[in-house]
Amino acid sequence: MPVAIITGASRGLGLALTAGLAQDGWRLVVDARGAGELAAALAEFDPGRVVAVPGDVTDAAHRDALVAAAGRLGGIDLLVNNAGILGPSPQPPLAGYPLDVLRDVYEVNVVAPLGLIQLALPGLRARRGAIVTVTSDAAVEAYPGWGGYGSAKAAIEQASRVLAAEEPELRVWWVDPGDLRTRMHQEAFPGADISDRPPPETVLPAFRRLLGDAPPSGRVRLADLLTGAGR
Repeated sequence: MPVAIITGASRGLGLALTAGLAQDGWRLVVDARGAGELAAALAEFDPGRVVAVPGDVTDAAHRDALVAAAGRLGGIDLLVNNAGILGPSPQPPLAGYPLDVLRDVYEVNVVAPLGLIQLALPGLRARRGAIVTVTSDAAVEAYPGWGGYGSAKAAIEQASRVLAAEEPELRVWWVDPGDLRTRMHQEAFPGADISDRPPPETVLPAFRRLLGDAPPSGRVRLADLLTGAGR
């Protein structure tokens, strides 16, 4: 059975991916900052197949624990860097963006994923595995108010692009899932009705296609895989 680490798995896309990969026979190590919320989200899963390691991805010891847990399951085949934070809600323009909060946004969305990648690389190399880092169209489009989150996602996209060049034996994908009906998306639009956005489960077929087809490293829009338009 292949083994994956999925961060930010107590809700939203992370939980949807956990459910889908568990159904497909994967063994999983998953995390979230809230231990209680993570335990509740995983209540129906087999604890022998889905191992919960609550903690904060910005904590180096927690990242060590995630990789160690994957090793106990047999070794890591897939790392999904899904955990992230939006920053202030509503999002401020860059002219007034609080710099201490911006540091937190970069720490969670850029530094922590890279730290986890560094720890996972030896196992991924040995198994010719794959890395998925969840990104956003805000990384490539200039939306007013999205300067903090968008620039952090742009940074992790560029880091992924360089990593793909440095690790040609691995698959390194930075994956844009599109607008989904998640708590973070609601935080981005406080007070707005986002019921027209699809739930996270709707992108599972595209994610399965990504893993099954294993295209070359690069930027992937799941909407393209859903429509068959390619990458």
